[in-house]
Amino acid sequence: MPDAGTWQHGRMAHDLPGWVAELTDPRRARTLDEFADRLVPLAEHAIDVSRRLQAQLNELNDPFKREALYGRVERLKARAGEALEEITTEIAASGDERLERLWADWTERAGAGAREEELRRRLDRDVVPVLSRSRRDVAERVAARTSAALDEATRTLLTRVEELARAVTDLITEVLPLAREGLALAGRISGLSAQARKAGRGPIPGELKEAGAGTARAFDEAVARLELEWAALGARSASVRAALRAAEESAFSHVTEEMTRCVEELAPEHVRALNEAEARARALFGDPPDDGAGR
Repeated sequence: MPDAGTWQHGRMAHDLPGWVAELTDPRRARTLDEFADRLVPLAEHAIDVSRRLQAQLNELNDPFKREALYGRVERLKARAGEALEEITTEIAASGDERLERLWADWTERAGAGAREEELRRRLDRDVVPVLSRSRRDVAERVAARTSAALDEATRTLLTRVEELARAVTDLITEVLPLAREGLALAGRISGLSAQARKAGRGPIPGELKEAGAGTARAFDEAVARLELEWAALGARSASVRAALRAAEESAFSHVTEEMTRCVEELAPEHVRALNEAEARARALFGDPPDDGAGR
């Protein structure tokens, strides 16, 4: 809460000093030169705020250009591919780790000997293919489910982006005339300044003084609208960017959730294949069946 010292003569402390308006407001000019000089920065200001608004509209439209749309889809595909690669690597590692653990147990108990090379060959012939078939089958089924989920997620993503693009297009169509209004006003102000220059020196004629007052009021109103629209558009732009990120993350989550469900459904079958491979390996090693298969 500001204290009493924050307020002075009905204005906020962050307002510009009073002499600023005295030197820049064409309504307070006393001569034609002053009048013309003070109109110039008004025109420049109107052009500046209009261009800033147009730049913001362009920025708002950028995420919906073809290149950005293509990049968004490719990014989703790449992330899904990376997630699938991680899963298939884990599936392969589960079989390799089971087999290597059994081999390590056997060599530790039996020691290295003449049978080691022969057993390795028999493992590669009789056991590794079991693991490879299971790994390949699971990986192919997960990949198929992932591909279907990716297609669905891509369609949903594109639909949402298209809906958002229509809303943004409507917004741009609504706001763009305001930016053009600012440029048109800048042209009027510049024309009035040129007219004052041609009028020579000395006091300001009543007709020019009246035109200057009307132009200054139009400037104040137009710039206020443009600045307000610029601020509102900034908030809209942030919302659009957040919505696009959310749509991407939602699409990726759909893919990964489907991958996770698929892996969970196939896990019992894969574990059975691992247990079968372990049983064959134990038979080769001459070990009794392991009641705790699937360690």
